[in-house]
Amino acid sequence: MRVVVQRCSRAEVRIDGATVGKIGMGFMLLVGVTDTDTQAEADVLAKKIAQLRVFEDEQGKMNLAIRDIGGAILSISQFTLYADCRKGNRPSFINAARPEKASPLYDYFNDRLRTEYGLQVETGRFGADMKVDFINDGPVTILLDTDELR
Repeated sequence: MRVVVQRCSRAEVRIDGATVGKIGMGFMLLVGVTDTDTQAEADVLAKKIAQLRVFEDEQGKMNLAIRDIGGAILSISQFTLYADCRKGNRPSFINAARPEKASPLYDYFNDRLRTEYGLQVETGRFGADMKVDFINDGPVTILLDTDELR
């Protein structure tokens, strides 16, 4: 699994002009799933994200986790994180998991953030054409890939 973690001061996702997810300060996540991913990868990423200390403390150092600041998460499914651009100019998405595998794993990942770590998690809709608007705070953007976390 791959997740782009972006610290934000606000984030919102709209589908057909209607807001379906909205948060204030926290993380905006782009979440990609590949065919070999399992719940074990989702567990690793959920723990890492819940414990990631990238929010500033009273001394201005990135030392606080999302729970420490009362932050929330906007999680967006993003199959294009597995784009392969090595050949030609048109990306191949063959490494992205099919929806019947990716959607349940994406849901499991979000549920782990909610149940195991007590975080408020808003989402878009898997497979929908979504419009995402957010303000990246810092900017702070971190790429997490389970292939590199094990």
